[in-house]
Amino acid sequence: MRSLWMALLLVCSLFGPGCFSPEEPRELDPGADDDGDGLPNGWEEERGLDPLNGSDGVVCHGMAEYCLRSYDNFTFPETHNSFATIEDGVWMAMNHYTSLQAQWDGGIRAYMLDTHHLSKEDTAVEDVRFCHGDPDSTFLHPCIYSEVDAYAWMRHLGSLMNNSSGDVVSLLLENYVPGEHLEVLFNQTGMLDRVFVHQPGQPWPSIGEMVLNGTDLVVYWDYQYDERFPWLHHAWTHSWDTPYGEQEQDEMSCRVGRGDGIQPVWHLNNWLSSTFGLADPVRAGQVNDYDTLLERTLGCWEEVGDRPTFIAVDYWEDGEVTNVTITLNMMPDWSGEVPGHP
Repeated sequence: MRSLWMALLLVCSLFGPGCFSPEEPRELDPGADDDGDGLPNGWEEERGLDPLNGSDGVVCHGMAEYCLRSYDNFTFPETHNSFATIEDGVWMAMNHYTSLQAQWDGGIRAYMLDTHHLSKEDTAVEDVRFCHGDPDSTFLHPCIYSEVDAYAWMRHLGSLMNNSSGDVVSLLLENYVPGEHLEVLFNQTGMLDRVFVHQPGQPWPSIGEMVLNGTDLVVYWDYQYDERFPWLHHAWTHSWDTPYGEQEQDEMSCRVGRGDGIQPVWHLNNWLSSTFGLADPVRAGQVNDYDTLLERTLGCWEEVGDRPTFIAVDYWEDGEVTNVTITLNMMPDWSGEVPGHP
C-alpha cells in the first residue's frame, strides 16, 4: 500500500497542482468567443448562457451577431395594410396579393394594421376586425367591403413567432377601437404576454435581450398615449415616419411626416398612390425595385443619420424589399461598402 501511495505522489509531482483537487476555472476574455457561436463570452455570461457551449446560445433573425444589435439599429421589412390582400378576401382597396403566411415566409417582420369594429352597430369586443378604410365615410363602412378576423390573424402570427429563430416583430396600428378592446384581442390571442414596453427617452435593448426575455413584440398605435396601456406605444412619441402616399416617385422624401424626428426608430414609407388615392399596383415594382429602393434608403440613412428601422411598402411581392433590408443589415454605416445582391 505504501508503494502505491509513493507512486501516486510521483505521478502528481509530474502533473503539478490540481492532482487531488479540481483546478480553478480559467477566467474568460469577455470580448472573445470561445465556443464560436458568434456571441462574446461576456455577453453570454451576463445573460446566463454558457460561453463554452456553442449549443447554448441564441440566434436572431437568422444570425447570432444580430442578437447584439439594438432594436433601433436594425432594419425590418414592413407591409402597409398587411391584411388587405387578395388571399384574405380583400378586393376593394387591397394593398398586397398574399396574406400573412406568405409575407412571413418572405421575411416580412413588421406589419401595419387597421383595427375597426365590424360596423357602427356591432361594436362589442368580439367585433374587432382588420378593415381598410375610413369608418366616418359617408360612402360605406370599411368592414362592409372587406373584413379580416383580427383574432385569427393574431393567433396565426403568434404561432409563426413561436416557431421562429429569434425574430422580433413590430405592429403599427391605425386604431378605431377602444384600448380595452385591443387589450382583450392581444390577451385572448396570447400576444399580450410577449409585448415589450419601452420608456420614452430610454435606450432600446438588444434584439437578443428581447428574445431571451420573451418580449419579442413591439406594438405602436397612432392614438394618444394612455397610461392604462403602456404597451401600446404612441407611435409619434416613440418613433416617426416619412410622408406617404405620394403620387409621383420624385415627390418621395426623407423628411419627417409624423412624429418626433429626434427618435432613432423611424419608418421609411415607400409606396405610391393612384389618382384614386389607393395603392398603385402598376408602379409598386418600380419603387420596390432592389437598386431603386436601396439607393433611396442609403440616401435617407445619410440624411437622417440613423438607419431606417422599417421600410414599408405596398405590393411587397413586386420588388425586393426583404433583400434590401438584408443588404442594409450587413452594413454598419451608410457610407460603408455595399455587399453584393443577396
